[in-house]
Amino acid sequence: MCGRYSLSTPVDHLIEVFDVPPVTFDYRPRYNIAPSQEVPVVASDKQGTRLGLLRWGLVPPWADDPAIGSRMINARAETLLDKPSFRKAAVSRRCLVPADGFYEWAKEGSGKVPYWIHPPDREPMGLAGIWERWHREGSEPVYSMAIITVDANEGIRHLHHRMPAILPPADRKAWLDPETPEADALSLLKPYGGALEAYPVSTLVNSPANDEPACIEPA
Repeated sequence: MCGRYSLSTPVDHLIEVFDVPPVTFDYRPRYNIAPSQEVPVVASDKQGTRLGLLRWGLVPPWADDPAIGSRMINARAETLLDKPSFRKAAVSRRCLVPADGFYEWAKEGSGKVPYWIHPPDREPMGLAGIWERWHREGSEPVYSMAIITVDANEGIRHLHHRMPAILPPADRKAWLDPETPEADALSLLKPYGGALEAYPVSTLVNSPANDEPACIEPA
């Protein structure tokens, strides 16, 4: 599962890494991103590949109430095509969620300890995601996304059995391209083969109200 992550990469570097035009929204560093919030997402359509804001928590087009998105923050790679909520998006509306780290809570003693997991160089990662557009007459459209998860790799399996699907730079273009056959796109979803580091952090991160650099500092 991926229920919190961070993105404090300077916007100019983010634009360079993901090869997108300058952003048209107010970007600021985030240290404790939580579901239901508007988050930067990279997606491709007829207007090209760009970085925009989507709500974290996918709302299927057929949903009666967009509040359903609060229960759809993650999508398991193994069952993407089996779930009516995710099937069409997995075929033609794939996206990347930039992140420089994510959190997992490990059982230790009688409680749980939050860990911040990140690349050693702290470069931004591209987490595989899917997105949707929901709209009803009389309301504004809701653009939303879910982060795809896979089995955890050996490096972090002791913390949690699942992890976000991290796509290396060489696979990002194919994942975003709606013309990539679904079988080829889904084959990219696997435990991350690169290096990741993890250390315990403050329980500040337990509350989404705390969004500050202290959230990623070692406890």
